[in-house]
Amino acid sequence: MKTALLTSFFLLGLSGCGLVVQNPSSAYSPVNAQSSAESSRLMLQGYDVVAYFTDNQARQGDKAHRSQYAATDFYFASSTNKTLFDASPEKYLPQFGGFCANGILYAIPMGGDPGFWRIYDEKLYIFGSERSIKAFELDRERHLQLAHAYWNDEIAGHNSVPRRYWRMLWRVPHYKSSQQIIDEVSAWEARQGTQQGQPQ
Repeated sequence: MKTALLTSFFLLGLSGCGLVVQNPSSAYSPVNAQSSAESSRLMLQGYDVVAYFTDNQARQGDKAHRSQYAATDFYFASSTNKTLFDASPEKYLPQFGGFCANGILYAIPMGGDPGFWRIYDEKLYIFGSERSIKAFELDRERHLQLAHAYWNDEIAGHNSVPRRYWRMLWRVPHYKSSQQIIDEVSAWEARQGTQQGQPQ
């Protein structure tokens, strides 16, 4: 059953379905990019990757301020941010190709909303939701180590589609379901609320 499902998913990936744009044949691949009217491969829906560092916020970029890196287009909110990126692109690139860091923790390259992000050790990480950020931060250092290991060993330089479905079927040893993650985050929030309510 798993073999049949994996074959179906693999063929789905080969057929395109709008996902081939995530896999440029470059050193920075796969990426959380999509096609638009102006770009065949636009990173993070055109959000400015420099603004996370300089403005401490997610800002939509403008096609008037555009650069290309590793066959992927990046938009910026200003010419200043474009100049900063062009001078040192590796400094601003999202880790894990802009995919949700909490997904990469389970070796699953998918998701990633530019509105949910964190900077750890001067590197940008994108997440899928506020809950995924909280789940990742329950054991951040361990999760960073695991995510980087899976990215380097299994995902970087490969097509994201078969990798994604492979690990959705053959899960990593520490895999947690969405409900388990929700329960863990809820329990952590309850503990925080209890601690904050304690008399000083």
